[in-house]
Amino acid sequence: MRFTFAVLVLLLVSCSSKKIKDVSYLQTTVSGVSDSPRMNIFVPRNPKAAQNPVLIFVHGGNWNSGRKGTYDLLGRNFAKKGVVTIIPDYTLSPDADYDAMTKQIAAVIQWAKDSVSKYKGNPNEIFITGHSAGGHLGALAVMNPKYGINSAAISGIILNDAAGLDMKHYLEENPPTATDDYLTTWTKKPNNWQQASPIYFLDKNTPPFLIYVGDKTYTSIKIANSRFVDALQPYQPNVTPIRLNKKHVPMVVQYFWPWSNRFDEVIKFMDSNRR
Repeated sequence: MRFTFAVLVLLLVSCSSKKIKDVSYLQTTVSGVSDSPRMNIFVPRNPKAAQNPVLIFVHGGNWNSGRKGTYDLLGRNFAKKGVVTIIPDYTLSPDADYDAMTKQIAAVIQWAKDSVSKYKGNPNEIFITGHSAGGHLGALAVMNPKYGINSAAISGIILNDAAGLDMKHYLEENPPTATDDYLTTWTKKPNNWQQASPIYFLDKNTPPFLIYVGDKTYTSIKIANSRFVDALQPYQPNVTPIRLNKKHVPMVVQYFWPWSNRFDEVIKFMDSNRR
């Protein structure tokens, strides 16, 4: 019964959206990696506007796992509601460190600025979202100026139980080891840890934030989000995290169901910050 219901949901959202598979966004490859990561694009089948808001979703997986194909339902559900949704893969640790991953996400953002109009997206209304490690990479690509993205040109950032917002603080207390490929991901250099932490790049040009945190998530995520919100307050005093009674993985799985309240909340945030 549950399987039949899930199939019906998939058919419903598939009819209202179109998936463009494996679009290239990189001009160069990562050294030692044979296949360049690509992205899927989900487009409203019958959009109401010639140009629609754009949402880039970056998947999580502790920086060493995950793939774009897991999140097709998320992409289709947002496309059904009139949002052009881009879901990229990126090179995972140990084949890349956080810096290489973030450069790739920045390349996705730049691709959207340059090319998303071909898919009925508005290049002046780009929002970034991500779950867990994906929240970290999306925020860092926008906020750290070394990645070349004009943060003032990004309409908003939506964090979904984001990890890694203050890696400097976390790694000072929990030095990286080979476990989970953290030595590769973060290196042993504290200066890299600060460069990897979005919290140190908050300023008056930081895009508006919508922040979700699970009440049953990992302690490290709760601590990092609390520190991040405290640092954000001087620039965005009205930001209050939306807390949900969920564990870490269900925080993203909820987007697989089209009736989730998250869609109304996210789209309201997007409508409030469209340019």
